[in-house]
Amino acid sequence: MDFTFTEEQQAAVEAARAVFADVAPDGVPSPALTPGAVADDFDRPLWARLAGSDLLSLVLAEEHGGAGLDAIALCLVLREAGRVLARVPLLEHCAAAMAVQAHGSRELADALLPAAGRGTLVLTAAAHGRSGHDPAELAVTARREGADWILDGTQTAVPWAQSADWIAVPAHTGEGDAVLALVPRTAEGLALAEQVSTSGERLAELALDGVRVDAAHLIDAPEAWERLRRLLATGTCALALGLGEGVLTMTSQYTGKREQFGFPVATFQAVAVQAADRYIDLRAMEVTLWQAAWRLDASTGGAGGPLPSSGDVAVAKIWASEGVRRVVQTAQHLHGGFGADTDYPLHRYHAWAKQLELQLGPAAAHEEALGDLLAAHPLG
Repeated sequence: MDFTFTEEQQAAVEAARAVFADVAPDGVPSPALTPGAVADDFDRPLWARLAGSDLLSLVLAEEHGGAGLDAIALCLVLREAGRVLARVPLLEHCAAAMAVQAHGSRELADALLPAAGRGTLVLTAAAHGRSGHDPAELAVTARREGADWILDGTQTAVPWAQSADWIAVPAHTGEGDAVLALVPRTAEGLALAEQVSTSGERLAELALDGVRVDAAHLIDAPEAWERLRRLLATGTCALALGLGEGVLTMTSQYTGKREQFGFPVATFQAVAVQAADRYIDLRAMEVTLWQAAWRLDASTGGAGGPLPSSGDVAVAKIWASEGVRRVVQTAQHLHGGFGADTDYPLHRYHAWAKQLELQLGPAAAHEEALGDLLAAHPLG
């Protein structure tokens, strides 16, 4: 079997590395020293460079000005973004665009996707429901009124909603069906309440009170929201992997230079063993990530497996949520007091890692979901 990435996917990685090369993780005030959000907006100059390098249109079809690549290519780019704590809604933007492209009306795709690929229109997604624990589609109701749909409900922790132009909002019809509505941020009846993430970035609580949505802007394909949800989860695993790799590299460089008793601490067995354990965590995070991303693309093309792709996503989430926490905790330990110095970027990685862990949810919950899938799909 050949596990190498395609030339197009490798080219996307090279382009991403070139764009992210000059990104400084400590380019905004420290979340540890800032009572509110570290900045009012995401990194617009970086967003422009991503657009100029055609990375925002990476997963769009050629008819919309894109390269027509897949979820694996997006996760490769997100991995590079995670290494430098890139402050852009790359995951939410691209995932929402993929949902519109795959399941939306031609009118909706033509209205949003070309501008999304150029970066002049920003998309985000509301994926955390009312509390972050309940299914997001149950937090908002959607009912027909004439040719339109009316949305009511609340979504919490919507990333960079204040800066987005359109928000993908999952909802339920009351008949067991999940739909996905594309709502402009300025829609009448939509209100944003300020929230701040653990990493210091702006979030918003989204309150929808009789928000009217044109039928062309609502996607009622039964698999649209489910695939978007899985793609957001898999992309978060990619961010966690990149962050963890960045932290382990930082730790390796520090322990290679820091001396005790006349020797670099990296030569001490206890330090080497801890670093090796975290390296194993990262390799497990990596292999489960690519399995999940591949299954997302393969299931779209009709290829099946012993379990639904949600099983592979659950495994990736188990490793990512546990692994990224262990990596940053070990890094803090091996850095000693220097790791808590707010003039050194490690504490920012710790804050971002905690935010990603919260987004992914506890490993025990994913293990339970995986157990239910195994019970429902006996492996023959």
